[in-house]
Amino acid sequence: MASTLSQWFRSLRVKLLQRYEHQPFVSCLAGLYGCQWKHYKRSQPEGCCCNKLEGASFAVLVAAFCLTLLFLYFWGQAKNDYNDFDWFNFGNLGFWFPWSVVLLAVAVVFFTYVTVLVIGILVSLTVSIIAMAVLSNLWSKEWRTLLLSFQVTAPFLHVGGVLLMTSLAWPVALHFFRMKSTVRRGLIMAVYLTVLLSLYLIPLGLYSPCIKEKGTLGPAPALIGHRGAPMLAPENTLMSFEKAVEAGCDGLETDVTISFDGVPFLMHDYTLQRTTNIHEVFPNRTNTPAARFTWNELESLNAGDWFLSHNPFGTAGSLNADDRQRAGNQSVCSLQAFLQLAAQTGKLVIFDLYRPPRDHPFRDTWIQRTLEVIQNESSIHSSQVLWLPSNLRALVQELDPELQQTSGSRLPLEELQSNHIVKLNLDYTSMSAELIREYTAVNITTNLYVISQPWLYSLAWCAGVHSVTTNAPQLLSTISSPLFIMSPDEYKLMWILTDLMSFVLILLIFFFHRWRERELAFCTGSRIKLEGGTYSKFKKELSDIWSVSSGNSAAERMPSLAAVTEH
Repeated sequence: MASTLSQWFRSLRVKLLQRYEHQPFVSCLAGLYGCQWKHYKRSQPEGCCCNKLEGASFAVLVAAFCLTLLFLYFWGQAKNDYNDFDWFNFGNLGFWFPWSVVLLAVAVVFFTYVTVLVIGILVSLTVSIIAMAVLSNLWSKEWRTLLLSFQVTAPFLHVGGVLLMTSLAWPVALHFFRMKSTVRRGLIMAVYLTVLLSLYLIPLGLYSPCIKEKGTLGPAPALIGHRGAPMLAPENTLMSFEKAVEAGCDGLETDVTISFDGVPFLMHDYTLQRTTNIHEVFPNRTNTPAARFTWNELESLNAGDWFLSHNPFGTAGSLNADDRQRAGNQSVCSLQAFLQLAAQTGKLVIFDLYRPPRDHPFRDTWIQRTLEVIQNESSIHSSQVLWLPSNLRALVQELDPELQQTSGSRLPLEELQSNHIVKLNLDYTSMSAELIREYTAVNITTNLYVISQPWLYSLAWCAGVHSVTTNAPQLLSTISSPLFIMSPDEYKLMWILTDLMSFVLILLIFFFHRWRERELAFCTGSRIKLEGGTYSKFKKELSDIWSVSSGNSAAERMPSLAAVTEH
């Protein structure tokens, strides 16, 4: 028993003291295409594991990997705004196509490709650079979304970064103890330790609203349906707002335009191309502004078929037969019908009000016409209306002082108070826990738009936001507590344990390589070899790749230190 155990330890020592050529590209290609996963043994140690071409290729591979990973993370976090991106392209290209999903699929494919293979590195690198440049130019606000995502994911990215640096300890230690140049050794250790210590200490300056003491979390933000529930029904239709009410929304958001004969109706776009069948009913007026149509003409249009055919959120297929039929029969909704629904259900309303174009009969009386509908043509109470239009605000306050004045801009506190502003309606990228607390202190609540992803809703909840406008009320209403929330003590424990485990593992790795190189140095003039090992050239799908055949190696037949021979 003792003899067997001794032989096993000696065999293990022999294997640990064997040197292998580090040729990741040759090994990867041979393994992937020829199923030949082999190491390449050499007779004596050299200064570096690869030549300049291999080193440069590896640097390009690492750059391609990092950029594709960044692009994948960037576009993955931008999912909240995919619908806006697709409609932006619709407005420019004139036809509907889910470009956001295609871009995400491309990012996934290239990331997987560059991770597994080395072919196509330059192609994926180029695509990533171009895509990032184009998106940064056209969709620059997504960088702010990326920064917001760090407030939620930073604690977990820190753990991932520490684990990555811990795994890199193996190749760093391997090269450190093999290098003969003191300058190179000092440089590689300086870079590695600087990055490692920075990661260890990052939590000292890390801020996340979701790291909170227990009992300090406020109520969940109220939900305001963005054009209703546009994932469950055609936007800005009566069915969409009814679905939003069913999903538990506290408010309803829409867009109001004045028809040519003075009827306020709900329409977000400047024209009717996207959300109606105008190309069938009025084929010669597809580019005509929506405000140029009379109410009778608007009522003749179908405002629901596009939802089923374009499937903008990929959710139309989840509707049952009755809902599909009902969605396909929706018509343009009037402001009066919208306000009546809100009055009957006790919901708040907020809307953008578009001024009619030049030569429109109601261009100069559009505010007064809208107030007439609120006060005289519907049963809604004025206090249910969050009045957002900034035009003629003083006149509006005089005509109806019970309207809740709402600002769409981050103005100085003095100006907000002088205009009797009680709520701010801001883009979610303006989210700041400090500003929200500052506004709350003077009784000004905050609504953020458009938030449809659970992680963004969780961040808004932790930051103290009072309400959010969303495309997905049916999803956000099911969230009972913020995602990723933890107490400071829980995070400290996770931080300390991660750093401690990483430090211990790195020490063990460096001690192992130090021992290994000393043992090899002790056998000066010796070389580790496998007796009977022969070099042969195998020809599979790839050719001219050298491998070692060691089917009858001495290590397998007789594991002992006799495999170490001296000159």
